[in-house]
Amino acid sequence: MTQSRRTFLKAGAAAAAASLAVPRNAFAAMGTDITIAPTLTQFGYGDVELLDGPLRQQFQTNHAFYLALNEDSLLKPFRQRAGLPAPGEEMGGWYSWAPLGDLDKPGDNGFAPGHSFGQYLSGLARDYAATGSKPTQEKVHRLVGNFAAAISSHFWDGNRFPAYTYDKISIGLLDAHQFAAAPDALKVLDKALDSVSAHLPPGGISRAEQYARPHTDDSFCWDEPYTLPENFFIAWKRGAGSRYRDLAVRFLADDWYFDPLAAGKNILPGKHAYSHVNAMSSAMQAYLVLGSEKHLRAAQNGFNFLRTTQSFATGGWGPDEDFREPGSGEVGESLTKTHSSFETPCGSYAHFKITRYLLRATRDSRYGDSMERVLFNCILGAKPIRKDGHGFYYSDYNNDGSKFYHPYKWHCCTGTFAQITADYGISAYFNDGQGIYVNLYVPSRVTWAQGRERISLTQQTNYPHDPSIEIAVDTDKPSAFPVYLRIPAWAGPKTVIAINGKRTEASPAPGQFARLDRTWKNGDRIEIEFDMPAVLEPVDPQHPDLQALVHGPLALFSVGAIPPKIGKQELLAASQVSAGSSDWQANTAAGNLTLRPFASIQDEHYRLYLKVEA
Repeated sequence: MTQSRRTFLKAGAAAAAASLAVPRNAFAAMGTDITIAPTLTQFGYGDVELLDGPLRQQFQTNHAFYLALNEDSLLKPFRQRAGLPAPGEEMGGWYSWAPLGDLDKPGDNGFAPGHSFGQYLSGLARDYAATGSKPTQEKVHRLVGNFAAAISSHFWDGNRFPAYTYDKISIGLLDAHQFAAAPDALKVLDKALDSVSAHLPPGGISRAEQYARPHTDDSFCWDEPYTLPENFFIAWKRGAGSRYRDLAVRFLADDWYFDPLAAGKNILPGKHAYSHVNAMSSAMQAYLVLGSEKHLRAAQNGFNFLRTTQSFATGGWGPDEDFREPGSGEVGESLTKTHSSFETPCGSYAHFKITRYLLRATRDSRYGDSMERVLFNCILGAKPIRKDGHGFYYSDYNNDGSKFYHPYKWHCCTGTFAQITADYGISAYFNDGQGIYVNLYVPSRVTWAQGRERISLTQQTNYPHDPSIEIAVDTDKPSAFPVYLRIPAWAGPKTVIAINGKRTEASPAPGQFARLDRTWKNGDRIEIEFDMPAVLEPVDPQHPDLQALVHGPLALFSVGAIPPKIGKQELLAASQVSAGSSDWQANTAAGNLTLRPFASIQDEHYRLYLKVEA
């Protein structure tokens, strides 16, 4: 653990003596001219360490994979259009240039050349901030420097996705500047913006409006300018200049998206799922920068529509990448019509972002509940990327589901996969300047300063396969501060919290953060034992007999033979084959049924929703 992983702001002597110090990289991005400060702040990437467990394993696998990517190959599509020598092998798939007519060729279709470069850069910068790995920082610096020389307006000629690709480039450069101290990254950002400006639309126009404009073919109408404001606002806050704030306002999709959402109108049906959830994060940045309550309402309402009308039991959404009309039964019908049920790394990344924003703005623990469901039932079950660029894309909730690799190499989910695993740590804990909030129950350690003292909390758990969590307190001397524990809305009445083996008097309230306020001593121990009820969740109201078994936050998939008849009580009585096991079994009159969480499924076929008899 390097010294750079333990840096903190000085909040003033009086304040520091009484409250948590804020990590430097939690606030450095914010600038000094912010209208709204979130109620909860993030810890820095280096202030949270993932310990042995599935999150750490996935993070380390991705870090090693992206660190090994060939830099010349990553830069090749940019150098080619700039007329520079372009050594290195073609990456192929979506990433390399190809004739426009090759759109449907699985091998080298050139769908979005260079599209994920910025996301790979962003993920590596965040990985460096989390680990202090010098080779990672050095790679980020080289990529930024060599990309600067390859920026050309010719790159955007005949490019289907100027807004989409620039948006990814911008967050890559912003993160390289913020988290990896890449020299001149903001100057490179300016140069990239200058190169693309003439190719951007007049504002955050919808896909319908893109179809109304002259276009080469339909694929040129799928750009995502309505997601641009989030990173434009971030650029302004990180010191890139006032034009980025102006552009953020210009590209806000108010008339066709945020205004109706703010007014309580569900306009999600028919829209591309991932990009319109991603756009909700632009609404949150508009709230934070402009103080616009309208945009906060838009994000809250939009996410509520997502959660209540579009979501599967896993927390995933968007079959065939589209939102469906509530009351149509189309979500249930998708179980027999598609194997493309949820765009997993992309959707999970967007889901984590918007729930972090909303949780920090509102302190509503239910956003943490939603994040947790997507973590354990979606992204942790993603297959690792293959060396040739084939990556996991869709979670498959079809009645005959399986995990499969997408036929196109280097698709969009290979970009967001780099970012979301880097973000696991910053999603697990928050602080409010007085106390610390435990949001995710995962093996991890968070460290901060209170005054001059160093404090850490260390979680050890096999949650959610085991309902127990132990949190150890490590402090230089006794320190008074509250610890807030997220109590999920599903938690049963037998949920117990204990400190040093003694049960707290109050029963924790589901759907809230439980506050533990005391003077903590080194070696103190917090123990949580969750009462995890089993429930059945129908896929939608039009298919009430198609139900998924959910135990606590964990959706369970049937694997192997499925009995011809399954009774409701038989399924609800399913139990783990042994304590802490990821395998479950339900005993039915027609035979035994084996169930397994998504992250434990490998190559076997599975089924999420079962036809259950009353």
